[in-house]
Amino acid sequence: MKHLKNSIALVALGLSIASSACVSKATYQASVADANAAHQDAAKKQATIDELRTRLAQTEKDVQLRDQAVSALRTDQHNLQQHLDEATAMNQSLRDELTRLGKDVDKVLAEKGSMASELRDAKARLDELRKAQAAAESRAALFKSVLERLKKLVDAGDLKIAMRDGRLVIQLPNDILFDSGSAEVKPAGRGTLKKVADVLATIKDRKFQVAGHTDDVPIASTRYPSNWDLSTARAVEVVKILIAAGLRPQTLSAAGYGEFDPIAPNDGPASRAKNRRIEITLVPNLDELYSIPEPK
Repeated sequence: MKHLKNSIALVALGLSIASSACVSKATYQASVADANAAHQDAAKKQATIDELRTRLAQTEKDVQLRDQAVSALRTDQHNLQQHLDEATAMNQSLRDELTRLGKDVDKVLAEKGSMASELRDAKARLDELRKAQAAAESRAALFKSVLERLKKLVDAGDLKIAMRDGRLVIQLPNDILFDSGSAEVKPAGRGTLKKVADVLATIKDRKFQVAGHTDDVPIASTRYPSNWDLSTARAVEVVKILIAAGLRPQTLSAAGYGEFDPIAPNDGPASRAKNRRIEITLVPNLDELYSIPEPK
Protein backbone atom coordinates (compact mmCIF):
# COMPACT_ATOMS: atom_id res chain seq x y z
CA MET A 1 0.00 0.00 0.00
CA LYS A 2 2.91 2.24 0.73
CA HIS A 3 4.22 1.72 -2.80
CA LEU A 4 0.81 2.52 -4.21
CA LYS A 5 0.70 5.80 -2.32
CA ASN A 6 4.16 6.66 -3.60
CA SER A 7 3.01 5.91 -7.13
CA ILE A 8 0.03 8.22 -6.76
CA ALA A 9 2.28 10.91 -5.33
CA LEU A 10 4.65 10.60 -8.26
CA VAL A 11 1.78 10.85 -10.71
CA ALA A 12 0.49 13.91 -8.91
CA LEU A 13 3.94 15.39 -8.95
CA GLY A 14 4.20 14.65 -12.64
CA LEU A 15 0.90 16.32 -13.30
CA SER A 16 1.95 19.30 -11.27
CA ILE A 17 5.19 19.56 -13.13
CA ALA A 18 3.45 19.10 -16.44
CA SER A 19 0.85 21.70 -15.61
CA SER A 20 3.47 24.23 -14.71
CA ALA A 21 5.35 23.43 -17.94
CA CYS A 22 8.62 23.41 -15.97
CA VAL A 23 9.78 20.00 -17.32
CA SER A 24 9.89 18.37 -20.67
CA LYS A 25 7.41 15.79 -22.00
CA ALA A 26 10.06 13.05 -21.75
CA THR A 27 10.52 13.71 -18.05
CA TYR A 28 6.79 13.50 -17.52
CA GLN A 29 6.48 10.19 -19.35
CA ALA A 30 9.37 8.75 -17.33
CA SER A 31 7.61 9.71 -14.12
CA VAL A 32 4.40 8.04 -15.28
CA ALA A 33 6.31 4.85 -16.21
CA ASP A 34 7.93 4.76 -12.79
CA ALA A 35 4.54 5.16 -11.16
CA ASN A 36 3.10 2.29 -13.21
CA ALA A 37 6.04 0.03 -12.33
CA ALA A 38 5.59 0.82 -8.65
CA HIS A 39 1.89 0.04 -8.97
CA GLN A 40 2.59 -3.32 -10.63
CA ASP A 41 5.15 -4.20 -7.96
CA ALA A 42 2.62 -3.40 -5.25
CA ALA A 43 0.01 -5.55 -7.00
CA LYS A 44 2.44 -8.50 -7.17
CA LYS A 45 3.22 -8.18 -3.47
CA GLN A 46 -0.49 -8.01 -2.68
CA ALA A 47 -1.01 -11.20 -4.72
CA THR A 48 1.78 -12.90 -2.76
CA ILE A 49 0.12 -11.87 0.49
CA ASP A 50 -3.21 -13.27 -0.73
CA GLU A 51 -1.53 -16.57 -1.74
CA LEU A 52 0.12 -16.86 1.69
CA ARG A 53 -3.22 -16.29 3.36
CA THR A 54 -4.78 -19.03 1.17
CA ARG A 55 -1.98 -21.44 2.06
CA LEU A 56 -2.42 -20.63 5.76
CA ALA A 57 -6.14 -21.37 5.52
CA GLN A 58 -5.41 -24.68 3.74
CA THR A 59 -2.84 -25.59 6.39
CA GLU A 60 -5.37 -24.94 9.13
CA LYS A 61 -7.85 -27.15 7.25
CA ASP A 62 -5.23 -29.93 6.88
CA VAL A 63 -4.54 -29.79 10.62
CA GLN A 64 -8.26 -30.13 11.29
CA LEU A 65 -8.52 -33.14 8.93
CA ARG A 66 -5.51 -34.74 10.64
CA ASP A 67 -7.14 -34.34 14.04
CA GLN A 68 -10.33 -35.94 12.64
CA ALA A 69 -8.31 -38.86 11.26
CA VAL A 70 -6.63 -39.42 14.65
CA SER A 71 -10.04 -39.40 16.30
CA ALA A 72 -11.34 -41.93 13.73
CA LEU A 73 -8.37 -44.21 14.39
CA ARG A 74 -9.10 -44.13 18.10
CA THR A 75 -12.72 -45.04 17.38
CA ASP A 76 -11.54 -47.91 15.15
CA GLN A 77 -9.34 -49.14 17.98
CA HIS A 78 -12.30 -49.21 20.34
CA ASN A 79 -14.50 -51.04 17.83
CA LEU A 80 -11.76 -53.56 17.05
CA GLN A 81 -11.38 -54.40 20.73
CA GLN A 82 -15.14 -55.04 20.92
CA HIS A 83 -14.93 -57.45 17.97
CA LEU A 84 -12.04 -59.26 19.64
CA ASP A 85 -14.04 -59.69 22.82
CA GLU A 86 -16.99 -61.17 20.89
CA ALA A 87 -14.77 -63.73 19.15
CA THR A 88 -13.54 -65.21 22.45
CA ALA A 89 -16.62 -67.44 22.69
CA MET A 90 -15.29 -69.93 20.11
CA ASN A 91 -12.98 -72.04 22.31
CA GLN A 92 -10.19 -71.68 24.81
CA SER A 93 -7.35 -71.76 22.31
CA LEU A 94 -8.99 -69.06 20.20
CA ARG A 95 -9.62 -66.99 23.32
CA ASP A 96 -5.91 -67.11 24.10
CA GLU A 97 -5.06 -66.05 20.58
CA LEU A 98 -7.55 -63.19 20.71
CA THR A 99 -6.01 -61.98 23.94
CA ARG A 100 -2.62 -61.84 22.24
CA LEU A 101 -4.22 -60.12 19.29
CA GLY A 102 -5.78 -57.48 21.53
CA LYS A 103 -2.38 -56.72 23.03
CA ASP A 104 -0.86 -56.50 19.57
CA VAL A 105 -3.50 -54.01 18.45
CA ASP A 106 -2.86 -51.81 21.50
CA LYS A 107 0.84 -51.92 20.74
CA VAL A 108 0.25 -51.06 17.09
CA LEU A 109 -1.85 -48.07 17.97
CA ALA A 110 0.96 -46.79 20.15
CA GLU A 111 3.55 -47.06 17.37
CA LYS A 112 3.14 -44.18 14.94
CA GLY A 113 5.43 -45.27 12.15
CA SER A 114 3.82 -48.60 11.21
CA MET A 115 0.29 -48.02 12.49
CA ALA A 116 -1.61 -48.57 9.24
CA SER A 117 0.33 -51.69 8.22
CA GLU A 118 0.06 -53.33 11.63
CA LEU A 119 -3.65 -52.59 11.85
CA ARG A 120 -4.18 -54.33 8.51
CA ASP A 121 -2.28 -57.36 9.81
CA ALA A 122 -4.34 -57.43 12.99
CA LYS A 123 -7.61 -57.22 11.05
CA ALA A 124 -6.46 -60.02 8.74
CA ARG A 125 -5.74 -62.22 11.76
CA LEU A 126 -9.15 -61.36 13.19
CA ASP A 127 -10.78 -62.41 9.91
CA GLU A 128 -8.96 -65.76 10.10
CA LEU A 129 -10.17 -66.24 13.66
CA ARG A 130 -13.72 -65.56 12.57
CA LYS A 131 -13.40 -68.13 9.77
CA ALA A 132 -12.01 -70.66 12.22
CA GLN A 133 -14.86 -69.92 14.61
CA ALA A 134 -17.41 -70.43 11.82
CA ALA A 135 -15.78 -73.75 10.88
CA ALA A 136 -15.81 -74.89 14.52
CA GLU A 137 -19.48 -73.97 14.86
CA SER A 138 -20.25 -75.84 11.62
CA ARG A 139 -18.49 -78.97 12.92
CA ALA A 140 -20.36 -78.73 16.21
CA ALA A 141 -23.70 -78.44 14.41
CA LEU A 142 -22.86 -81.43 12.21
CA PHE A 143 -21.81 -83.49 15.24
CA LYS A 144 -25.10 -82.70 16.94
CA SER A 145 -27.11 -83.59 13.83
CA VAL A 146 -25.37 -86.94 13.30
CA LEU A 147 -25.65 -87.79 17.00
CA GLU A 148 -29.39 -87.13 16.99
CA ARG A 149 -29.98 -89.25 13.87
CA LEU A 150 -27.93 -92.18 15.16
CA LYS A 151 -29.11 -91.87 18.75
CA LYS A 152 -30.91 -95.22 18.75
CA LEU A 153 -27.78 -97.06 17.65
CA VAL A 154 -25.71 -95.15 20.21
CA ASP A 155 -28.18 -95.98 22.98
CA ALA A 156 -28.14 -99.63 21.92
CA GLY A 157 -24.34 -99.73 22.16
CA ASP A 158 -23.94 -100.53 18.44
CA LEU A 159 -21.72 -97.52 17.84
CA LYS A 160 -20.21 -94.39 19.41
CA ILE A 161 -19.78 -90.88 18.04
CA ALA A 162 -16.76 -88.85 19.07
CA MET A 163 -14.56 -85.93 18.03
CA ARG A 164 -10.90 -86.83 17.51
CA ASP A 165 -8.45 -84.09 16.50
CA GLY A 166 -11.37 -81.90 15.46
CA ARG A 167 -12.90 -84.60 13.23
CA LEU A 168 -16.24 -86.36 13.53
CA VAL A 169 -15.64 -90.09 14.09
CA ILE A 170 -18.20 -92.92 14.15
CA GLN A 171 -16.76 -95.88 16.08
CA LEU A 172 -18.21 -99.38 15.58
CA PRO A 173 -16.97 -102.19 17.86
CA ASN A 174 -15.60 -105.22 16.04
CA ASP A 175 -17.87 -107.49 18.09
CA ILE A 176 -20.86 -105.95 16.28
CA LEU A 177 -19.29 -106.40 12.85
CA PHE A 178 -16.86 -109.34 12.84
CA ASP A 179 -16.06 -112.64 14.44
CA SER A 180 -12.56 -113.04 15.84
CA GLY A 181 -9.92 -113.22 13.10
CA SER A 182 -12.52 -112.69 10.34
CA ALA A 183 -13.14 -109.85 7.88
CA GLU A 184 -16.65 -110.99 6.95
CA VAL A 185 -19.33 -108.64 8.30
CA LYS A 186 -22.05 -110.34 10.32
CA PRO A 187 -25.74 -109.84 9.35
CA ALA A 188 -26.42 -107.61 12.36
CA GLY A 189 -23.38 -105.52 11.47
CA ARG A 190 -24.65 -105.12 7.90
CA GLY A 191 -27.91 -103.71 9.23
CA THR A 192 -26.03 -101.23 11.41
CA LEU A 193 -23.82 -100.12 8.51
CA LYS A 194 -26.90 -99.62 6.31
CA LYS A 195 -28.36 -97.19 8.88
CA VAL A 196 -25.04 -95.37 9.12
CA ALA A 197 -24.87 -95.12 5.31
CA ASP A 198 -28.35 -93.57 5.20
CA VAL A 199 -27.15 -90.77 7.50
CA LEU A 200 -23.79 -90.23 5.77
CA ALA A 201 -25.51 -89.97 2.38
CA THR A 202 -27.21 -86.76 3.56
CA ILE A 203 -23.87 -85.05 4.23
CA LYS A 204 -23.15 -83.52 0.83
CA ASP A 205 -19.76 -82.79 -0.73
CA ARG A 206 -17.83 -84.61 1.98
CA LYS A 207 -15.49 -87.60 2.01
CA PHE A 208 -15.18 -90.39 4.58
CA GLN A 209 -12.31 -92.65 5.59
CA VAL A 210 -13.04 -96.13 6.88
CA ALA A 211 -10.21 -97.34 9.15
CA GLY A 212 -9.73 -100.78 10.69
CA HIS A 213 -8.09 -101.16 14.12
CA THR A 214 -7.08 -104.21 16.17
CA ASP A 215 -5.72 -104.89 19.64
CA ASP A 216 -2.09 -105.89 20.20
CA VAL A 217 -2.69 -109.65 20.23
CA PRO A 218 -0.70 -111.04 17.26
CA ILE A 219 -2.53 -112.90 14.52
CA ALA A 220 -0.89 -115.55 12.38
CA SER A 221 -3.03 -117.12 9.70
CA THR A 222 -2.58 -118.00 6.08
CA ARG A 223 -5.09 -115.39 4.97
CA TYR A 224 -4.08 -112.63 7.42
CA PRO A 225 -0.39 -112.86 8.35
CA SER A 226 -0.53 -109.72 10.53
CA ASN A 227 -2.91 -107.29 12.19
CA TRP A 228 -2.14 -104.87 9.36
CA ASP A 229 -3.65 -107.30 6.86
CA LEU A 230 -6.68 -108.05 9.03
CA SER A 231 -7.48 -104.39 9.83
CA THR A 232 -7.11 -103.35 6.19
CA ALA A 233 -9.30 -106.22 4.93
CA ARG A 234 -12.02 -105.28 7.42
CA ALA A 235 -11.93 -101.62 6.33
CA VAL A 236 -12.25 -102.59 2.67
CA GLU A 237 -15.17 -104.91 3.45
CA VAL A 238 -17.00 -102.10 5.28
CA VAL A 239 -16.38 -99.76 2.33
CA LYS A 240 -18.01 -102.29 -0.01
CA ILE A 241 -21.09 -102.51 2.20
CA LEU A 242 -21.40 -98.70 2.43
CA ILE A 243 -21.21 -98.45 -1.38
CA ALA A 244 -23.87 -101.13 -1.72
CA ALA A 245 -26.01 -99.10 0.71
CA GLY A 246 -25.87 -96.04 -1.52
CA LEU A 247 -22.68 -94.08 -0.79
CA ARG A 248 -20.66 -93.00 -3.82
CA PRO A 249 -17.28 -94.74 -4.17
CA GLN A 250 -15.63 -91.36 -4.83
CA THR A 251 -16.42 -90.31 -1.26
CA LEU A 252 -14.84 -93.31 0.48
CA SER A 253 -11.34 -94.54 1.30
CA ALA A 254 -10.07 -97.51 3.34
CA ALA A 255 -7.12 -97.75 5.74
CA GLY A 256 -5.72 -100.31 8.17
CA TYR A 257 -3.88 -99.25 11.34
CA GLY A 258 -3.41 -102.67 12.92
CA GLU A 259 -2.73 -102.27 16.63
CA PHE A 260 -0.82 -99.00 16.24
CA ASP A 261 -3.56 -96.43 16.91
CA PRO A 262 -5.17 -97.59 20.19
CA ILE A 263 -7.75 -95.55 22.08
CA ALA A 264 -7.22 -97.54 25.31
CA PRO A 265 -4.26 -99.33 26.89
CA ASN A 266 -4.03 -102.98 25.87
CA ASP A 267 -3.88 -104.11 29.47
CA GLY A 268 -6.96 -106.32 29.72
CA PRO A 269 -9.94 -107.81 27.87
CA ALA A 270 -12.11 -104.70 28.27
CA SER A 271 -9.51 -102.25 26.95
CA ARG A 272 -8.52 -104.58 24.11
CA ALA A 273 -12.17 -104.77 23.09
CA LYS A 274 -12.25 -100.96 22.78
CA ASN A 275 -9.25 -101.03 20.47
CA ARG A 276 -10.83 -103.61 18.14
CA ARG A 277 -13.00 -101.29 16.10
CA ILE A 278 -13.93 -99.74 12.77
CA GLU A 279 -13.82 -95.93 12.59
CA ILE A 280 -15.64 -93.94 9.91
CA THR A 281 -14.10 -90.45 9.90
CA LEU A 282 -15.52 -87.36 8.23
CA VAL A 283 -12.59 -85.93 6.26
CA PRO A 284 -12.46 -82.12 6.68
CA ASN A 285 -12.64 -79.90 3.61
CA LEU A 286 -9.58 -77.79 2.85
CA ASP A 287 -11.55 -74.58 3.41
CA GLU A 288 -12.07 -75.63 7.05
CA LEU A 289 -8.33 -75.72 7.71
CA TYR A 290 -7.50 -72.13 8.60
CA SER A 291 -4.02 -71.01 9.53
CA ILE A 292 -3.96 -68.35 12.24
CA PRO A 293 -1.08 -65.97 11.48
CA GLU A 294 1.44 -65.65 14.27
CA PRO A 295 1.78 -62.20 15.89
CA LYS A 296 4.74 -60.19 14.57
